[in-house]
Amino acid sequence: MSFRLEPAPSLRERLAAVSRPFIGAWICSGSPVAAEIVAGSGLDWTLIDGEHSPIGLESTVALLQAVAPYPITPVVRVPSADPVWIKQVLDAGAQNILVPMVNSAADATAAVAATRYPPRGIRGVGSALARAGQWNRIENYLQRAHEITSLTVQIETDAAVRGARAIAEVDGVDAVFIGPSDLAASMGLLGQQEHPDVVAAVEHTIAEVRAAGKPVGVNAFNPEAARRYLDAGAHFALVAADVSILARATEKLAAEWTNVDDGERESY
Repeated sequence: MSFRLEPAPSLRERLAAVSRPFIGAWICSGSPVAAEIVAGSGLDWTLIDGEHSPIGLESTVALLQAVAPYPITPVVRVPSADPVWIKQVLDAGAQNILVPMVNSAADATAAVAATRYPPRGIRGVGSALARAGQWNRIENYLQRAHEITSLTVQIETDAAVRGARAIAEVDGVDAVFIGPSDLAASMGLLGQQEHPDVVAAVEHTIAEVRAAGKPVGVNAFNPEAARRYLDAGAHFALVAADVSILARATEKLAAEWTNVDDGERESY
């Protein structure tokens, strides 16, 4: 008898199963050790970032393998909406993907098509060769792939905010994630993601996506901002990153242990 495997619950399923905010942290370093530490922390989900980090396809596989034994839901952000990138990341075994810079319902529709096999979409068929279907060990993977995987699209421009409800209503979009940093830049407020106009745009997007009946998430490293957006109705959030945790913690160590005048330092 052939050996059969069942995939873990998707982000869509995990979000539907919880009644509290779903909280996670980024993996940006590319380190499987850092990924494993985050995965065992008790956080709900982690974002493996293939857009703004040195994480490529082979690194993505290593990171997915590192977090697989732990009860955390990994999401992979692809560098762009390019169907080739989406196909490769899905074949590499990412069940949950995040597509950045989705600015319209048409963009969202194209992203959905890239995640689905014909006749539902345009994804190339290679599951027998790929980690996605566990090399034909997930029964009926080709027929079930659209149920096993989840797609989150990222709203991070002023234009996307204006079309948020239409984007969220696209069939096959499972969740929407808001990026305040790029949103601020698109509004002429570079580096001011907590500007009142940006906050208002984020809260407007949360309301629009919720009205469309889809889960909505947000990136917010500032705890006050994160709590504000969760209170406004966000279902999930990223509140830190492996690299930011390390940076802030080592800065704190330096301030505590090396904050002395050069003349007071001893030679060792």
